[in-house]
Formats: sequence, C-alpha cells, structure tokens
Amino acid sequence: MRLGERGEDLAVSYLKKSGYRIIERNYRNPFGEIDIIALHSGTIVFVEVKTRKTDEYGMPFEAVNYHKQRKLKNTALMYLKRFKKGVSARFDVVSIFMNNGEEKVRLIKDAFEF
Repeated sequence: MRLGERGEDLAVSYLKKSGYRIIERNYRNPFGEIDIIALHSGTIVFVEVKTRKTDEYGMPFEAVNYHKQRKLKNTALMYLKRFKKGVSARFDVVSIFMNNGEEKVRLIKDAFEF
C-alpha cells in the first residue's frame, strides 16, 4: 500500500473517531481532487491529507501551500454547486507523520478559508 493511501486510511479512522461522517473519498472533478469529504456537526468538511516519513521537507501540513489551497477551493466550490447548495463548509487538514513505526496524527480544523 502506498504511503498516501495508508495515510488516508489512517485519517478516515481518526476522523470517524472524532465524530465525522465520511461522505466520499478521492472526489475528482476538472479542477482537482479532494481526499476526503465528510460531515461534521452539520458542516461539509473538505479534508486534505498529507503524510510524510521524514521532516526533511517540512511537516506534512506545510505542503498545503497557497497553490494547493486554491486548487482545493475551486474543486470544493464545484462540488458544492453540484451537490450541496446552501450548506456551510470548511477545510480541514490531517497531517500524518510516520517514523520508525510511530504514527502521529494532527487534525487542523478550519485550516484555511474559502
């Protein structure tokens, strides 16, 4: 299993334990892909998962830069227009660091704005 897939599976498990209901995984449209779409306390949550084995290039969440955020926003807006008009939504990031068999999961709610 690829590192990214393993990280996404771990993120789904973590989110479910935190009260999220998973709606969709690996949603794609012409603008891009969203790793996880979930419902949490009546809010649609678009979740980006970043997994790393080393901090050589920074922590996982740091990879969600301006360019990535813009892509995620456009993808999410198209999803909302098509499926969920008039609902509140936000972006969360799940940052996973795997090193020497240890897995550290960090959930960043409202990681950036629409």
